[in-house]
Amino acid sequence: MFRYAVEILTWEKESELPADLEMEEKSDTYYCMLFNDEVHTYEQVIYTLQKAVNCTQKEAIGFATTVDRDGRRSVRYGDFQYCEQAKSVIVRNTSRQTKPLKVQVMHSSIVAHQNFGLKLLSWLGSIIGYSDGLRRILCQVGLQEGPYGENSCLVDRLMLSDSKLWKGARSVYHQLFMSSLLMDLKYKKLFAIRFAKNYERLQSDYVTDDHDREFSIADLSVQIFTVPSLARMLITEENLMTIIIKTFMDHLRHRDAQGRFQFERYTALQAFKFRRVQSLILDLKYVLISKPTEWSDELRQKFLEGFDAFLELLKCMQGMDPITRQVGQHIEMEPEWEAAFTLQMKLTHVISMMQDWCALDEKVLIEAYKKCLAVLMQCHGGFTDGEQPITLSICGHSVETIRYCVSQEKVSIHLPVSRLLAGLHVLLSKSEVAYKFPELLPLSELSPPMLIEHPLRCLVLCAQVHAGMWRRNGFSLVNQIYYYHNVKCRREMFDKDIVMLQTGVSMMDPNHFLMIMLSRFELYQIFSTPDYGKRFSSEITHKDVVQQNNTLIEEMLYLIIMLVGERFSPGVGQVNTTDEIKREIIHQLSIKPMAHSELVKSLPEDENKETGMESVIEAVAHFKKPGLTGRGMYELKPECTKEFNLYFYHFSRAEQSKAEEAQRKLKRQNREDTALPPPVLPPFCPLFASLVNILQSDVMLCIMGTILQWAVEHNGYAWSESMLQRVLHLIGMALQEEKQHLENVMEEHVVTFTFTQKISKPGEAPNNSPSILAMLETLQNAPYLEVHKDMIRWILKTFNAIKKIRESSSTSPVAETEGTIMEESSRDKDKAERKRKAEIARLRREKIMAQMSEMQRHFIDENKELFQQTLELDSSTSAVLDNSPVVSDVKLIALGPAQTQVPEQRQFVTCILCQEEQEVKVESRAMVLAAFVQRSTVLSKNRRKFIQDPEKYDPLFMHPDLSCGTHTGSCGHIMHAHCWQRYFDSVQAKEQRRQQRLRLHTSYDVENGEFLCPLCECLSNTVIPLLLPPRNIFNRSNFSDQPNLSQWIRTISQQIKALQVLRKEESTHNTASSKNSENMGELQLPEGFRPNFHPKNPYSESIKEMLTTFGTATYKVGLKVHPNEEDPRVPIMCWGSCAYTIQSIERILSDEDKPLFGPLPCRLDDCLRSLTRFAAAHWTVASLSVVQGHLCKLFASLVPNDSYEDLPCILDIDMFHLLVGLVLAFPALQCQDFSGVSLSTGDLHIFHLVTMAHIIQILLTSCTEENGMDQENPTGEEELAVLALYKTIHQYTGSALKEIPSGWHLWKSIRAGIMPFLKCSALFFHYLNGVPSPPDIQVSGLSHFEHLCNYLSLPTNLICLFQENNEIMNSLIESWCHNSEVKRYLASERDAISYPRESNKLIDLPEDYSSLINQASNFSCPKSGGDKSRAPTLCLVCGTLLCSQSYCCQTELEGEDVGACTAHTYSCGSGAGIFLRVRECQVLFLAGKTKGCFYSPPYLDDYGETDQGLRRGNPLHLCKERFQKIQKLWHQHSITEEIGHAQEANQTLVGIDWQHL
Repeated sequence: MFRYAVEILTWEKESELPADLEMEEKSDTYYCMLFNDEVHTYEQVIYTLQKAVNCTQKEAIGFATTVDRDGRRSVRYGDFQYCEQAKSVIVRNTSRQTKPLKVQVMHSSIVAHQNFGLKLLSWLGSIIGYSDGLRRILCQVGLQEGPYGENSCLVDRLMLSDSKLWKGARSVYHQLFMSSLLMDLKYKKLFAIRFAKNYERLQSDYVTDDHDREFSIADLSVQIFTVPSLARMLITEENLMTIIIKTFMDHLRHRDAQGRFQFERYTALQAFKFRRVQSLILDLKYVLISKPTEWSDELRQKFLEGFDAFLELLKCMQGMDPITRQVGQHIEMEPEWEAAFTLQMKLTHVISMMQDWCALDEKVLIEAYKKCLAVLMQCHGGFTDGEQPITLSICGHSVETIRYCVSQEKVSIHLPVSRLLAGLHVLLSKSEVAYKFPELLPLSELSPPMLIEHPLRCLVLCAQVHAGMWRRNGFSLVNQIYYYHNVKCRREMFDKDIVMLQTGVSMMDPNHFLMIMLSRFELYQIFSTPDYGKRFSSEITHKDVVQQNNTLIEEMLYLIIMLVGERFSPGVGQVNTTDEIKREIIHQLSIKPMAHSELVKSLPEDENKETGMESVIEAVAHFKKPGLTGRGMYELKPECTKEFNLYFYHFSRAEQSKAEEAQRKLKRQNREDTALPPPVLPPFCPLFASLVNILQSDVMLCIMGTILQWAVEHNGYAWSESMLQRVLHLIGMALQEEKQHLENVMEEHVVTFTFTQKISKPGEAPNNSPSILAMLETLQNAPYLEVHKDMIRWILKTFNAIKKIRESSSTSPVAETEGTIMEESSRDKDKAERKRKAEIARLRREKIMAQMSEMQRHFIDENKELFQQTLELDSSTSAVLDNSPVVSDVKLIALGPAQTQVPEQRQFVTCILCQEEQEVKVESRAMVLAAFVQRSTVLSKNRRKFIQDPEKYDPLFMHPDLSCGTHTGSCGHIMHAHCWQRYFDSVQAKEQRRQQRLRLHTSYDVENGEFLCPLCECLSNTVIPLLLPPRNIFNRSNFSDQPNLSQWIRTISQQIKALQVLRKEESTHNTASSKNSENMGELQLPEGFRPNFHPKNPYSESIKEMLTTFGTATYKVGLKVHPNEEDPRVPIMCWGSCAYTIQSIERILSDEDKPLFGPLPCRLDDCLRSLTRFAAAHWTVASLSVVQGHLCKLFASLVPNDSYEDLPCILDIDMFHLLVGLVLAFPALQCQDFSGVSLSTGDLHIFHLVTMAHIIQILLTSCTEENGMDQENPTGEEELAVLALYKTIHQYTGSALKEIPSGWHLWKSIRAGIMPFLKCSALFFHYLNGVPSPPDIQVSGLSHFEHLCNYLSLPTNLICLFQENNEIMNSLIESWCHNSEVKRYLASERDAISYPRESNKLIDLPEDYSSLINQASNFSCPKSGGDKSRAPTLCLVCGTLLCSQSYCCQTELEGEDVGACTAHTYSCGSGAGIFLRVRECQVLFLAGKTKGCFYSPPYLDDYGETDQGLRRGNPLHLCKERFQKIQKLWHQHSITEEIGHAQEANQTLVGIDWQHL
């Protein structure tokens, strides 16, 4: 069976079967089979398929997804001709830019056999899971040699034809291998040997194949090579290391004349191939990753063979990509540099691991060192040919070297062989081999000048680039230098070059080294000829050249500082690895406090991606937890600052200056002097011990002396302060060194480091230059060196301390006193100097302050009016709440005849566009607020409800589940209506101009009327007009006794009846004579009611226009229909938006336990006030009869009327929406009533009626389980009243109501249930009538029930309402309870909303993020048959998991294809959604189809950082506060606004196709 499957899968002919399977007669049926590749995009394939086989886009997407998943798919079935034609179209269409898609026309029988073969293999794979024996037999069969000799066993045949198979077939047989060969150790070993034998061919196949690595057999290397025993066996038996390296070198064939690698232009294709080749390096890493514990001779020999091969590889890299300085004109073509650096980066870990292996065995180390040295000799054998030797001499020392100028000859950054040797040299020192077996090492043959030559050239190149001498070589060089120092490469590049120079210096005379160095830096002239500097600057040479030389001198001094100071690598100095990491961390944190991830990024990783930071971070830093935003930070412990070295070698220029600034600032805060002296260093290892002598060598002293001399006579020379600063640092280092030597000296030893004596000696005759010490004392008082004073003082102090130590060992007290006297006098002088400075600074500060206040006064005088305005504006925005002249002991009542009368407040506002001020009046031009209206389901209790046909839907009654409301928000910025109109027109015009150029999305959609507020760029889509309290305009004063509730209801019912009769007549009056109808009317009209009276609209034209504008916008957005001013539903939508917005604000305040009338943010306050007043005034621009019709229908839902059939029952009406509708529609009826009933009486009666209906609603739906806290018999009047009422209801519902619970319990549930309604009503009447809120409600903490009842003129015992209006209420209750829906509810045939409604929250997220990942990994795409979803995304509102960002789950929405998330926002959030992308750990906000943004997730790791993209992989935990913040954004309807701000701030977000997510 296995053989059959292998044979049929590796079969290559397209139209005939193997002989033993051939059928008698062959039919002419073929499949046109399309194969997957990784070159073409989805879009290309879909487009091509549509053309080739005339399918729809949906089908083409299906084909493409299957091809991508299974690796092949038949796209056409038929005779040969028919399939061939499709093939040619596909090939033709896809071969333009790249190689064409692979298409084969295959005979149907072959396809059938192949599919059967695959089924067989999967079946075998599952069957061997049940039996070990069977599995072993299968392995044996697979590995048996076939009849054809080499590579004929079945496993080999499959492996070698891997790249010819398609994705599906590959994954099936890889699965089979994994479940058979790799499960059994014996067979795993045999398979590993087969794999290694075929390694070269497999890799070559993989390189030419275009499938990703995970679909290639080569990917199994990770299963084999990472097993330590297998890896070692393969190295010794199959010589695996050598094979891998040789295979790798075979693929990089391009070499130059010297045999070095040469890379072609790094095109996409090159990069693709090169990435494939690099996978070999990964294999090498796997092999080396587990280090051997014991070495056999066999292993040593094979490892060294591999090491030889590796050296060959490095030899091809030594000196690759050489560069020459461009002089005259800029380079034309940037040379190729990326490939070489990519190679270097990939090899970095391998090089380090090679060194680790060598370090484990002394014999191996010695051999490797010799080999490496020999290869280096070969590379630079011709080191001196052709260059003429020259002799350099300074201070009586002379040295022979070659003439070589970095700025003229070729130079390369790639020197891996020298760097490997440096690494091995350090290991000799670290493992002490150098001292144990000196006779085995060729140390005497080393020629230090040859060793240092190339690394030195490399460092000089960096210095010259920094000095700007290589500007014309373009960016490629800048990038190379950047990577050379970068944390990814520096360990095997820059650091090793420093080590190599340290190695060289420790073996040669430091004077000789310094002279060679001066010559390479091209500075030899300046320091070897006295007065050269003076001549040089007096010849007024090019300013650039002076600048360049200064930078080069600085760089050279920096290099010397590094050579002496960088001894923190184990082997160079006496330290261990943790010291090295500690030092890195200390210097990173000296720049600024850092988050964990930043720190990790700035530290080098080893081959296991570890930085070793965790073990030491506690010792050097404190952790500060993050707040609501931001991340946790590590701060350096103060005691670690003394280890700070300003010239730390891993600082970039920018980091160095930041660190210097930060450290000086710290010292100033701690009141210390601001010197940053060099830290005390650990001693060198013996092999490097002679390095320190460089500091006291004659040439060094000469260099220091020269520079100090320049600084003393500062006008004659070109010098720079940072040059001086470096010299001071070097002097400091030398003093510290001498101090250490003296303190640690053994008895009878002479300290040979005598820097102090050398710097106190003046120069020789003839020119008798002063001693270095004397020059420092001169410089101490130089006025132009303010910054460096502290440092010089520190040097002199240390000098005196060393002198004391020296003298205490050899007694001579005379000199000492002299020194201290000198120091004291200088100290006094200094104190006086400091005092004088402080005084000057103080005077200067005072003068500046005086000037500033003068300017301020001047400015205020000039702009008086402006300041007046701002003051007035402030008082007006804080509105009626504060400056209301009401005395607090008056009882404040918000509505009804007893309503507190508030004197009119005049309101002045300023337009943000034209800065003109205006009073808000009825007849003046309109002023408007920018507003944003959106549909909302934030309060929804039923997300499954959907408006089927918005054109026919009647929104008059809002269901209590609030399934979809219209929310209005505003940023509170005010404009003139005409200014806004102008602004909006310009935005539109700009948008149309842009359309012709290019269609980019902006963060706002002009076609939908959106714009950004001109001041704060807040997203808006309409404007609300500012109005005076509209009720005062329509209210006629009370001039008679006001009717009570039952009388009022009777009157209103009569008026409504009369209206209905009139309406009927109007529709039929064409037939009847008008006379007659008039008489009819006369008869039935209640007194004082004039239905033909039409009130005059008090508002100015511009205000009317704005009322219509905002009304239409609310209607358009709320119902998702086309705007239509005449539509009778416009007023309903306006009232609904007002009610919904108040409800959502009440919810937010309750959830946060804030008082109802506490200090609201002024934008909210302004928005609610304008919205309520607008809704109250909107009826004046609507048709009177329409509004009256709405009123009749709303009223009929409470007071039954025969002419309406299909009204909702009392359980299905949201009472607050009903209240707002009734109150705001009532003026349309009241304006025709001249009987003296005032508007406020109507308000009060409507409010009382609705409140009673709500109480009945609560009693009908209250859950009546007793909770154990049953009180004694009902005592309070409230309880008794409630019980009586409950009995009444009980009687009317025909005893369907549950048994009577305790009165106390009932009263409690009424109070709790009605509270939200009372709060909303209080807000509503407060903004409607402008009555300030009583101070009691402005504090939080209390329940406020009584205060609310007083403010709303309700009795505190609400049941009194029923008792006062007993006769009418009983009949109403009866009519409510008799409704069939109520009966169904009581019979438990349907459910209803119970009160108070629970607040909606986002879903509960798990504490630990990994449980979300598990949930998502079990989630398969609902449409593509159990496939894992690529981007599982969780809706945070309802908890649904969606398959986002994929073709499979796209659906059609309003004629566009949209992704699963966008489609879900329409059903779940009416257009807005909050999602968590589980694989990326990102929160996604979506609004509509074109808007979206990413938001920081509520999951943090232990270091207080988010991990978007899960790149770091630390365990993540839920941060409650951040999740609250997201929930608050949702509750406040700020998602769309948040997206708008994000898209404005970050233009890349605009380009994303959000609708496909």
